[in-house]
Amino acid sequence: MSYPELLTAEEKLADAKHRLNTPTVVTICGSTRFMAEMADADRELTWAGRIVIKPGCNMKEKHPLWADPAEAEAGKQRLDDLHRAKIRLADEVLVVGDYIGDSTRAEIAYARELGRPVRFTHPDVDPGEAHGTPITEEEQ
Repeated sequence: MSYPELLTAEEKLADAKHRLNTPTVVTICGSTRFMAEMADADRELTWAGRIVIKPGCNMKEKHPLWADPAEAEAGKQRLDDLHRAKIRLADEVLVVGDYIGDSTRAEIAYARELGRPVRFTHPDVDPGEAHGTPITEEEQ
C-alpha cells in the first residue's frame, strides 16, 4: 500500500492561498532612503489589486522608539527578522531604488534562496547573476 506524500509548509500555504483566491502578495525591499518611492510603489501595486508589504520604520529619521542606542540596535535586529518574515509571506519581491546596500543585498539573496521572483524598479542594480525583471507600467 502506498501513501500519499505529505505537503510541505510551502505547498500548504500555496494551496491555501489558491483556495482562498488570495491576490498576489508583494514585499517591497530597498534602502529606507527610498521610503517615498516605496509608498508610491505600494499605492500603484495596491491599485492594481496586489497585497503589499513594506518596511514600516525608517530608523534614519529620528524617533523616540529608537532614540536610545542600545534599544536602536536591538530594534534593528527585530526589524531585520521581521522583514525576512515578510519576504517569506510574499509571492514576489520588488526592490525599489537605484542603490543596493548590504541589508537589501542580503534580502535579495534570501528571497532568491526561497525561490521568490525578484523584480527591480532599477534592474541595473541587481547584485545577482540573473537580472531581475523590471516593473512594467501594466503591473503598477
